[in-house]
Amino acid sequence: MNPIEQLNKIFDSRIRLGIMSSLLVNEKISFNELKELIGVTDGNLASHLKTLEESGYLRVQKGFIGRKTNTSYSVTKAGEKAFKQHLDALEKMIRSLQ
Repeated sequence: MNPIEQLNKIFDSRIRLGIMSSLLVNEKISFNELKELIGVTDGNLASHLKTLEESGYLRVQKGFIGRKTNTSYSVTKAGEKAFKQHLDALEKMIRSLQ
């Protein structure tokens, strides 16, 4: 199978790539931390997070720190597997071009 056919369309966005990369190296990360790391607006980040959540690739935990709401995210097993397969396909594609 051609490596390009193994790429996951969910990860076509640089923002979703950033979210998933951040989640793979952090057990849990807050909305504000993600926003700072990736450098996007609240609305833009929220829409990409929703897509990843609906795909079953991330888990959302809502809570409070004092009286302030705090939303944090972590990657699911399915999300980790799908993202690693996507990265493997990218790697194969790059190697085939060398």
